[in-house]
Amino acid sequence: MVLITQSASCEAIKCAILITGTLRCECSKIFYENVIPTTAVMILQCRFFFEIFILLLAIYTFRVDRNKYQIQIPLPPKIDPSVTMMTVEEKPDVTYNDIGGCKEQIEKMREVVELPMLHPEKFVKLGIDPPKGVLCYGPPGTGKTLLARAVANRTDACFIRVIGSELVQKYVGEGARMVRELFQMARSKKACIIFFDEVDAIGGARFDDGLGGDNEVQRTMLEIVNQLDGFDARGNIKVLMATNRPDTLDPALLRPGRLDRKVEFGLPDLESRTQIFKIHTRTMNIERDIRFELLARLCPNSTGADIRSVCTEAGMYAIRARRKTVTEKDFLEAVNKVIKGYQKFSATPKYMVYN
Repeated sequence: MVLITQSASCEAIKCAILITGTLRCECSKIFYENVIPTTAVMILQCRFFFEIFILLLAIYTFRVDRNKYQIQIPLPPKIDPSVTMMTVEEKPDVTYNDIGGCKEQIEKMREVVELPMLHPEKFVKLGIDPPKGVLCYGPPGTGKTLLARAVANRTDACFIRVIGSELVQKYVGEGARMVRELFQMARSKKACIIFFDEVDAIGGARFDDGLGGDNEVQRTMLEIVNQLDGFDARGNIKVLMATNRPDTLDPALLRPGRLDRKVEFGLPDLESRTQIFKIHTRTMNIERDIRFELLARLCPNSTGADIRSVCTEAGMYAIRARRKTVTEKDFLEAVNKVIKGYQKFSATPKYMVYN
């Protein structure tokens, strides 16, 4: 409290520009109460006017340029269109019943891929990590891709099929970038199976040719190895690879911890070929009492793709004869045309025979 002299004019004090307290007149004496430092008052006033200025500026900006400042939904991560254009099936329509002659392979794939995705608690209780990847190898047309799609159907997982040659790019670092964006796209799915077909195109053994022409392919393979090692959280993602030449793959890609399981797909036996004939003729309009076992005996060393081609050719014979049903004679003629014709074609030059 500060005492002001009697000679001071009360009106002069009241007309002060800066009010720093309250005046109280008592017994012809003037008392000054609640004195606030002048510097603090100035700071408070500046802060008040600054807030008013910001508010007016925001209102003006909203009214004048409200079309420029709008609330937008955050954009998804940018992924190369060449990656998004790869074959993506939310849920394949292939089941285990559509695969014939692969009982052993189906059991292995269910243990390695299906069980960890549907029942991960079993691995948690035992304190072990499920396998990360599977390598499927064997002759062409033996059902490697078909089984991968069937596993994706069973687990309700998204199925992404990548051809190895699609990851070979002419610019340095493009292949590795596509692999990273591929796994990034897979993580955005609830569950995903990535199937690398013809992986020998990018997973071949490393060597130095002195020219550096194979370095880009090696960088792409090393990025796949990096993703398999789990440096980035992969989530509920399984990696399957298929090749016809497992002997050409790099040992770093095949070691345990990356591709933990190797599943061989061989040529189907007699019973398997009979089952494959029955599977491919389920939707065909055929006559009764067709001897599928006889047809299977006439197709030795044939794959499931060969048998499917026989069934298609038998239907073509029925179309040429303008019939609505396919007879056993049509199948026999199709076997002679497809199987024996293929053997004759493969026997001409030796390099056309699959070893």
